[in-house]
Amino acid sequence: MSIEEQELIKKKNYFEAIRYMDNAKETLQKAGKEDNHYNDRKYVRTACGIAYNGVIIALDTYLLLKGVRKEKGRKSIEYYQEHIGKIDKKLLKYVNDAYEILHLSGYYDGILNATVVKEGFNEAYEIINQIKPN
Repeated sequence: MSIEEQELIKKKNYFEAIRYMDNAKETLQKAGKEDNHYNDRKYVRTACGIAYNGVIIALDTYLLLKGVRKEKGRKSIEYYQEHIGKIDKKLLKYVNDAYEILHLSGYYDGILNATVVKEGFNEAYEIINQIKPN
């Protein structure tokens, strides 16, 4: 894959992942906040799910650019942990945190603590910035 093709892939998928994050932030605003806790679990869960999908777009792009063969079907967190762990240990820490915060605590459990959710979004941006075009 040429450098031009890589940059085109980065640009397309980076902006798509950012679009997801923007949508997640809009959704989170609907949850309302009081004393560092969100008021509406439904919106928090939805926002965290959207943000995590943005992370998945970035991770799939990152692995594609690193030459990791794409598997058919849905990928598990273990797939990402295995392949990212072989390439970049620091990025793996962000992946694990984003998974724990956004997917498990946010999407599944609907955590209402605004500080925790904000940190999950910060971790997501760290991952997405790995595919930021030049």
